[in-house]
Amino acid sequence: QVQLVESGGGLVQAGGSLRLSCAASGSIFSIKGMGWYRQAPGKQRELVATISSGGSTNYADSVKGRFTISRDNTKNTVYLQMNSLRPEDTAVYYCHLRHKPFLGAEQDYWGQGTQVTVSS
Repeated sequence: QVQLVESGGGLVQAGGSLRLSCAASGSIFSIKGMGWYRQAPGKQRELVATISSGGSTNYADSVKGRFTISRDNTKNTVYLQMNSLRPEDTAVYYCHLRHKPFLGAEQDYWGQGTQVTVSS
């Protein structure tokens, strides 16, 4: 099993910045992709940004140029630096990890979610 612990959410004014962190622990063999998703009230969960084991990144159009995803493989941690925040960025942000165990198929894990609220 793999556990994900998120931190860094909070309340910020429009134009401000926040940095989210997600640390993975447990029976880790091989972490494939990691990423961040978000879900606003009444909306479906959507992709924010992902990063592969090799460092390739992918961003939602709505956050390109404002958010940066990075990972520290030595700490099994993924980060999301969010700048120039807008009220429409308000959501619960979830960390995602795709893990390949020594035996068996790849598995998906989710964090518990961290609230990000951007006031206008």
